[in-house]
Amino acid sequence: MKIYFDAEEQIPENLLDAIYSAGAFCELSEGFEEDDCEISVSFVPEEEIRRLNKEFRGIDRVTDVLSFPQYEERADMHGAVAGIGFVELGDVVICTKRAEEQAVEYGHSFDREFIYLFVHSVMHLFGYDHMEAEEKSVMRDREEEIMRRLGIGRE
Repeated sequence: MKIYFDAEEQIPENLLDAIYSAGAFCELSEGFEEDDCEISVSFVPEEEIRRLNKEFRGIDRVTDVLSFPQYEERADMHGAVAGIGFVELGDVVICTKRAEEQAVEYGHSFDREFIYLFVHSVMHLFGYDHMEAEEKSVMRDREEEIMRRLGIGRE
């Protein structure tokens, strides 16, 4: 997976390596070849993610991560790869401060929380959701599978 960061230099190398590995595992597990998929990742402060959450979801509060998928159907994603050789899945926006707070709240490391938020958001880009109980179960299973492959279990 090709990942374009707005501030790659702000990410510790070990975390950056884990993000790239997570992206590759997500991509391969969804039936794509290595580097078929591209995403952009931005890191924003609380005020910005709150603004985006309000503007795009109608929810006026800070959240941890937002996903902006380019496609609704997996077939369209594969069609893009067949047509132009890659697919731009969409954008991921992470609030680092919220990730830090949640790591403390859930009792695990910042790295684990950050990677989980990244994987969660990428799963949204692939079309997964968690609004209904059955969808949520499928999405959580996929997320946990990726986290296990990365060697990052629940702490």
